[in-house]
Amino acid sequence: MNQEFIEALDELEKEKGISKEVVFSALEAAMVSSYKKNFGTSQNVEVNIDRETGKIDIYALQDIVADEDLIDDKTQLSISQAKKLDTKYEVGDVFSKMVDPAKFGRIAAQTAKQVVIQRIKDAERDIIFDDFTDRENEIITGQVQRVSYGNVFFDLGKTEAILLPSEQIKGETYKQGARFKLLLVEVKKTTKGPQIILSRSHPNLVKRLFELEVPEIAEGIVEVYSIAREAGSRTKIAVFSKDEEVDPLGACVGYKGARVKAIVDELHDEKVDIVIYSKDIDTFIANALSPSKVEKVFINEKEKSALVVVLDYQLSLAIGKEGQNARLAAKLTGWKIDIKSTTQYEQYLEIENITEEDLYERYGCKSDFSKETIENHDDSVEISNEITRGIEKDEN
Repeated sequence: MNQEFIEALDELEKEKGISKEVVFSALEAAMVSSYKKNFGTSQNVEVNIDRETGKIDIYALQDIVADEDLIDDKTQLSISQAKKLDTKYEVGDVFSKMVDPAKFGRIAAQTAKQVVIQRIKDAERDIIFDDFTDRENEIITGQVQRVSYGNVFFDLGKTEAILLPSEQIKGETYKQGARFKLLLVEVKKTTKGPQIILSRSHPNLVKRLFELEVPEIAEGIVEVYSIAREAGSRTKIAVFSKDEEVDPLGACVGYKGARVKAIVDELHDEKVDIVIYSKDIDTFIANALSPSKVEKVFINEKEKSALVVVLDYQLSLAIGKEGQNARLAAKLTGWKIDIKSTTQYEQYLEIENITEEDLYERYGCKSDFSKETIENHDDSVEISNEITRGIEKDEN
């Protein structure tokens, strides 16, 4: 082992972060195994590599035993024989003899090469694992490398990552070479190295995109309270401001809708509703049902359920296509929401033979919600692809 090899290990330590001592220790262990295998010996062997010069010394080791206990003269040495070599030896000591087998230099070189290559691979895998583990739940940009059996493989520069079918946006196409922003959801250790799992459908992808596009969110002035998402179709995001002078809705939408438009474009025209979070659950529920306008809200704190009343012509808007708007509002607030039109509400009171006050008592809590409250939040409406197109038209 020459000086060039030592210098190469120094460079390896600097560039890859692989400890030179780790490589030396691995080399010594590998050479012991190689020596025994190639020379067909059961002897105990010790290999020492000089860290400065790279010189390799091999020692055959024998346990010193009493004459009557001698069983294997390859691994043991009788005390009488040991005393002839040095009178200081005692039973239980180890006799060490340097050996210099022919051709072991070539074997050592081959072993060194294999061990170093493997150590580099192992170290690089560990570095990649540690690097990407620290970035879990963050946005990462990847380029589509290939698609196989529904799985999409992305090139992340240092390594490859996978987007499973369950983490893809329905209807989205992944052409080779296309670049996407993805959420890094998990890093697993496998025998083939770290496996990096990505997502395009996770709700936190939307949250991270807002953090990228809205400085007020990144700085903590505006916070995201909750997100409800049906990937590829629609997302509702509830926000609030810690600073009374900062409008959370305006901050998220941006000048002429530029900020939210960038997010909608990245999600390939997925509709995004930005609503104002309120500590008053009735107001929050009303906001969550935007773009519909709510007339009354009855809340049951114990069961976390609410009865919402909207004008007749607003019912289909409140419920949404296939119940999507109501479903997302329920996920966003964490409450069960029953929606009735004004006509249905009046019929309900008549059938139950109760007054509105009775209904408040039945729900266990009288809401302070009023029409004026929701009118103050009329701007908390759906930010959809149609709206962003309207923005573009105005700019032109």
